[in-house]
Amino acid sequence: MSDFQVDLNNCDREPIHIPGQIQSHGFLIVIDQEHMIRFVSENTINFLGDIAKNLLGQSLYHLESIIGDVQQADFITQLMNFGKVNNNFRQTNPFEFSISGSSFNLIISPVAKFYLLEFEPATSTINLDIQSLVGKSIVEMLGDKNLNSLLKNTVQQVKNIIQYDRVMIYRFAEDGHGEVVAEAKQEELAPWLGLHYPASDIPKQARELYKINLTRLIANTDTAPAKIITEPGQAPLDLTHSQLRSVSPIHIQYLKNMGVASSFSISLLYKNELWGLIACHNYSPRFIDYKSRESAKLIGQILSSALEFRQDEENQYIHEGFNNNLEKISKYLQQNEFIEQAVTAEEVNILSVTNATGAVFIYEGKVIRIGITPDDLQLNGLINWVMEHVSEMIYATDNLSGLYPEAAEYKHIASGLLISTLSKQLQEYIFWFKPEQIQKINWAGDPEKLVTIDNDGFQHISPRHSFEVWTELVAAKSDQWHEQEIKSATRLKEEIHYAINLKAGAIRAMNEKLRLAYEELDTFSYTISHDLKNPLAVIRSYAQLLVRDKSIGERGQEFLNRIEDRATKMNLMINEVLDYSRIGRSDVQYKSTDTGALINDIIKDLDQIYDKAVLNITVGDTPALQGDHTMLFQVFSNLIGNAVKYSQQAETAQVHIHGIKSEKETCYTIKDNGIGIAAKDLVHIFKLFNRMDNVMDIEGSGVGLSIVKRIVDKHKGRIWAESELEKGTTFFVSFNN
Repeated sequence: MSDFQVDLNNCDREPIHIPGQIQSHGFLIVIDQEHMIRFVSENTINFLGDIAKNLLGQSLYHLESIIGDVQQADFITQLMNFGKVNNNFRQTNPFEFSISGSSFNLIISPVAKFYLLEFEPATSTINLDIQSLVGKSIVEMLGDKNLNSLLKNTVQQVKNIIQYDRVMIYRFAEDGHGEVVAEAKQEELAPWLGLHYPASDIPKQARELYKINLTRLIANTDTAPAKIITEPGQAPLDLTHSQLRSVSPIHIQYLKNMGVASSFSISLLYKNELWGLIACHNYSPRFIDYKSRESAKLIGQILSSALEFRQDEENQYIHEGFNNNLEKISKYLQQNEFIEQAVTAEEVNILSVTNATGAVFIYEGKVIRIGITPDDLQLNGLINWVMEHVSEMIYATDNLSGLYPEAAEYKHIASGLLISTLSKQLQEYIFWFKPEQIQKINWAGDPEKLVTIDNDGFQHISPRHSFEVWTELVAAKSDQWHEQEIKSATRLKEEIHYAINLKAGAIRAMNEKLRLAYEELDTFSYTISHDLKNPLAVIRSYAQLLVRDKSIGERGQEFLNRIEDRATKMNLMINEVLDYSRIGRSDVQYKSTDTGALINDIIKDLDQIYDKAVLNITVGDTPALQGDHTMLFQVFSNLIGNAVKYSQQAETAQVHIHGIKSEKETCYTIKDNGIGIAAKDLVHIFKLFNRMDNVMDIEGSGVGLSIVKRIVDKHKGRIWAESELEKGTTFFVSFNN
């Protein structure tokens, strides 16, 4: 066991993955890459007798020769070889065999340079065919479309299967604390439904392990754990993937204080994050064998999928509502000469893109209120605080007075604040407000950490003894800001900026910054002309000379022609960028462009660069566009090239291009399944030389999207993006017909 001492300052760092011991209902043997035994649990002798005394340093063959009644002599070696070939042991886990007439399951897990061999009894303490019951229960569960009914039915089905005294669904909040949202129990037990538990009950490192191990069994809280023995000098053994990993003494005491003798949990995940647990308590010891646990795990996976589907369905519903309102505001911005009237004077306005109860639009010295908002004096103080303390372009809090104490006097109006900064320099903002929502939270005992003081005066955590309901009133907090509200505020900011740039950009205070940006681009263009044009000319000349060499085969001639053609086009693009940079406001030479041919040409180039086996580019409708052909080529080349480049980490890069023509505009979407862009970074993506944190290892200059934005603006079009980290990005580029 580690000498790590858990106190008030480090409970979230207790190394529960290296406890140095296991639960005693099974035994553990660990071998290295050469199949030599390097770790043995102290209780192995209880299962194998005196022959297990000297296993350390012995070979796996020695172990095989003393266990198993009917297996072939090298049965574990065969399992090891099969798992190594397949790079996992899913097909062999568990392997059931007999030791002295008793059935055991062998579970093999790789960890670092070792392999864990865990031996557990193959029979449960409940006489039910769990595997057959699970199938019937899943059918019962999925019959519920209402989330609360689904959760309630799930706990009842799980209780029917494993026959534990109490089965709960325990949902985690953003701050890590949990709430019992569904419960099935024995009649004589007090209800825990609706009770909250502090985050320290299941600290951060434990929650991380629940994401890796989707089931967790504590068979008997009263049995002493078995120590793991190893040779001197060995580092502590990582038991992250172990089935038998022992339990933190604090958690064991916590369960005992509740009277719980055995617990079993099934993890519930939402988008690979821990949403909650199916937490099962029994007031007498209970062991569930590995196969039954795996069957029960399926319930968690099915429920996780159902939760994800229903949550995504809800998010989509919210997104569509906000998005429809944003489309209306976008039209108002195009039709109305005055920005403030477009976003505040119509029935659909800035208040319609969130669930706020009040909003304030601060623009060009005007302050326009909608709904319930602070008064002038309060608002002036808030603006001053925001100017000093808020640097993010999009900022949200559900506890404003906790950050800005002066807001306590109007917490009934503005406990929640969402800010979209239009211009910090000009003090132009959109504020959204949510009122205080006083909550009555019932905790299972006082949530404050209890402490004991040892002989040296150190404070240590002591698990609660009382779980009597302890009620807390939470004030000065609003409903949380939904992710879709944040995205909606971000999109609205882009729409307003687009309208501002279209109607008044030349006379605003941003002129100086724009002038500097133009100078930077001119400097960049100058570098291109001097540093790239000459090498391009040389490449083109050599390609032309090599074409004349008759000894080069037909395939080589084709490549040379392609090189010359691309060099010519690149040279042309450089000249066009230079002209574009120097002329600045020159008129676009509009003509009809065959967008389909242009896109196909770009894809042919990409096919030469990337492996077709891991790249799937699909193209839908490609309506023609009116615009400058060279500039449009550069727009699509940048957007499609980026989509491919930033999707390379996916197993197969998926890129889809599609155009939709309406009465007034033609809008193209370029969608990928790449690394995505954080919501907070979407407002910065078109800035010159700007690159996101998650692309620093990928080659790029940070110029491409800036040039794309300038070209689109020059065509009086608009461009924006929607994205989610690790899920991909969709760019929208719209041109007037």
